[in-house]
Amino acid sequence: MNDATRLADLSLRLLGRPIDELDTDERRVLDAIAERRLISRDAADIDDEGASFGARLSDRVAAVGGSWGFIIAFTAVLLGWMLLNSDVLARWGMAFDPYPFIFLNLMLSTLAAVQAPIIMMSQNRASAKDRIAAGLDYEINLRAELEIMALHEKIDALMGEVKGLRRE
Repeated sequence: MNDATRLADLSLRLLGRPIDELDTDERRVLDAIAERRLISRDAADIDDEGASFGARLSDRVAAVGGSWGFIIAFTAVLLGWMLLNSDVLARWGMAFDPYPFIFLNLMLSTLAAVQAPIIMMSQNRASAKDRIAAGLDYEINLRAELEIMALHEKIDALMGEVKGLRRE
């Protein structure tokens, strides 16, 4: 029996549909069963293979910008800026951004305007990873279900042989 005939037989027997009616996930699972190979894959690895430099950069920016280390360091920088421009440099008339800190507000607004879309890109990438993971989970679940069905068929066939031997 050649591979195409075996796949067509598996498709009809296990899925109840001809092979040309299967979607790509079902076909991939059927191929893996026929070739007796593993189907498990890591969604993160699959996503990372196709990730652009910008996508990886957005993940790093979101990881840094959403950490306690960033919040604490950024708070220290802001407090230092305000302290420097309100007390220390103001005594000598050298404050480059005196109260109400207009330049600081401009920098914060710019940072927020740039950081928000970058974090959204990272969230979109995480959603794409979740979709990949869901597809892989579906394939693995389908394979497990088909393998269990095949085992049931084998057990039923063995039970039929045992019953036939008892009658003789």
